[in-house]
Amino acid sequence: MTCAACAARVQKKLNKLDGVTATVSFATERARVSVSPGITPRSLAGVIESAGYTAELARVPEDTDRTVRALKRRLILALVFFIPLTDASIVLSLFSWARFPGWQWVLVALAVPVATWAAWPFHRAALKNAVHRGTTMDTLVSMGILAACGWSAYAMFFLDRGRAHNLNSGGIYLEVAASVTTFLLAGRLYEARARRTAGQAMRLLAQASAKDVCVLTDDGAELFIPAAQLEAGQRFVVRPGERIAADGMVMSGQSAVDRSMMTGESVPVDAVQGSQVSGGTIALTGQLIVRAEKVGKDTQLAHLIAMVERAAADKAGLQRLADRVCAVFVPCVLLASALTLAGWLLAGSHAEHAFSAALAVLIIACPCALGLATPAAMVVASGRGAQLGIFIKGYQALESCRRIDTVVLDKTGTVSTGQMAVAEVWTVPGVTREQLLGYAAAVERASEHAVARAIAAAGDAAGLGPVQGFRALPGLGARGVVAGRDVTIGRPELFEQVPELPPWRGTYVLVAWDGQIRGAIAVTDAVKPSAAAAVAALHRLGLRTILLTGDNQAAAAAVAAAVGIDDVISGALPGDKAALITELQRTGCAAMMVGDGVNDGPALARAQLGAALGSGTDLAICAADLILLRDDLGAVPDAIILARATYRTIRANLAWAFCYNLLAIPVAALGLANPVIAAAAMTASSAFVVWNSLRLRSAVRSAEPGQGEGRAAGKTPVARIRRSAGRGACA
Repeated sequence: MTCAACAARVQKKLNKLDGVTATVSFATERARVSVSPGITPRSLAGVIESAGYTAELARVPEDTDRTVRALKRRLILALVFFIPLTDASIVLSLFSWARFPGWQWVLVALAVPVATWAAWPFHRAALKNAVHRGTTMDTLVSMGILAACGWSAYAMFFLDRGRAHNLNSGGIYLEVAASVTTFLLAGRLYEARARRTAGQAMRLLAQASAKDVCVLTDDGAELFIPAAQLEAGQRFVVRPGERIAADGMVMSGQSAVDRSMMTGESVPVDAVQGSQVSGGTIALTGQLIVRAEKVGKDTQLAHLIAMVERAAADKAGLQRLADRVCAVFVPCVLLASALTLAGWLLAGSHAEHAFSAALAVLIIACPCALGLATPAAMVVASGRGAQLGIFIKGYQALESCRRIDTVVLDKTGTVSTGQMAVAEVWTVPGVTREQLLGYAAAVERASEHAVARAIAAAGDAAGLGPVQGFRALPGLGARGVVAGRDVTIGRPELFEQVPELPPWRGTYVLVAWDGQIRGAIAVTDAVKPSAAAAVAALHRLGLRTILLTGDNQAAAAAVAAAVGIDDVISGALPGDKAALITELQRTGCAAMMVGDGVNDGPALARAQLGAALGSGTDLAICAADLILLRDDLGAVPDAIILARATYRTIRANLAWAFCYNLLAIPVAALGLANPVIAAAAMTASSAFVVWNSLRLRSAVRSAEPGQGEGRAAGKTPVARIRRSAGRGACA
């Protein structure tokens, strides 16, 4: 498929079948199909092939490097010949005194590689569509290239013969064919790279899952087999640092398990005998023996990936404006050109004049500006985004961004660093903060738990000696002897009598020595320095913010208070996050989801606009529309401002291109513009699109109020909130 019109044609073909409901995505090149019993994938593929396309059963996206390399080679060749061809063609067509013997062959030699080999993707698609009686943007592009080259050859070798000094003789506009080919190839290359990025993320995710698993046989021996061969009921060994291969129950052993990629919880959870563990999570400290309960496609991780694909398919129904209009625009232009030729001939005009007018219609309507409208703005916006640490995957992100009124922020790794740090310390009279941290750190240095590492880092300055007789208390804490004192540190459940503590919001542990509780240490997920300013900038843009996390209410409330977010939803599983986005949409909200974990993937795909941190997991990057490359939450408001500016630019470009064609086609049909003037007008329209797109280089100078979008947004948040007051959850 070469454009959204192709996707629409395939979808229409499939939906004509009885018992078939299909959604076809041009962006992912996939069709999600619900069928009645008896309909086979082979029969569906046959229907698609009858429409002129190819189809096969979906699997992990294949590497599209070959497509990208092929387009890049064609673009490079087009550029190499386009520059000298443009200069020579303009000079030789306008100034006959500059012509030399054999000048025609020089131009032909420069034009042929561009108009044939470089433009072959457009010709091939146009031919395929013609065979199946369809038209797309490629049809008009191909015909425009061929017509421009054909007329130029006719003008050079026939009209100019014996009239070398007649400036009004046949014009030469081979540069029209070259410019159309070059710019549209650049747009296709950009799209192919965006699709490759998404597909590569999904491939990397598949590669990140466990490859091999150590299975325990009935006689207790260990046998390594491919993870894909693991069956439910088998026992397997998970050593520290290894990824758990399947969902199951711990039969023996104890380990802290990093579940952040599945649940968003920043604190590893202790897994002991009887605990449930999920495939894709990582054992950090000890060895586990797990009985597999769900394997392969039945695991929670596999369900997450499926949810992402379903949500992405639901969202991919949006089609680009240019491709939608082309379904009507292309046949109308071809009809207008044919009517122009017939009209002038019936009016008694000379065949040369009639053909010139008809060709002028085709050339002046050649969709160079139309084809440039999106890729030119996207290329400039991509460059500006790269400077700001923002990658825009495609036009859909821009189209969605203008409607955003709610920003949902994941906590762990997005608003917070994902690393635990000591937040508060409480001590009994006679014990100093440094003393409490010193004893606690001495014990915790022997533990690998995330909370222990945070306390150890905070108390390193005390310089107490190493712990003696360290003993871990699974799920509760640890004990040891430090400087002759018997020190115990752990959860309140570890102690018989717990003193009344301040109303902390976070994870805390008690510290005791010599049989008495000496204090408590609160540990929280550290907030990113940029988070508060970024949330404030979002509020200035008139956007509502929601903190959404799998962590507990206390930890979530602490982070929300630190950054200025009022709405908090905690304890959310991956499915809950996607359900929240769906509920927001049901109540009329247009939600943007910002996250970084596998557990955020379904919500990122479901949201109107998904933004993933570049440091996030592969699934999050695959599901998102925007990738924030810098580890700075300020990239979120910057991305919104840039996306809105780019969308406005594309809309202006498309409006200009369509208005230009609506006005220019009648002028050419009336014979008021010969092909040379038509080519100049078409080139001028393209130049305007390029100039308008280049203005994006200065977009997002600052997210502070008083500049750019911030100024306008700073005046309107109250009005926007009031307008959304009747929207239920958006109020």
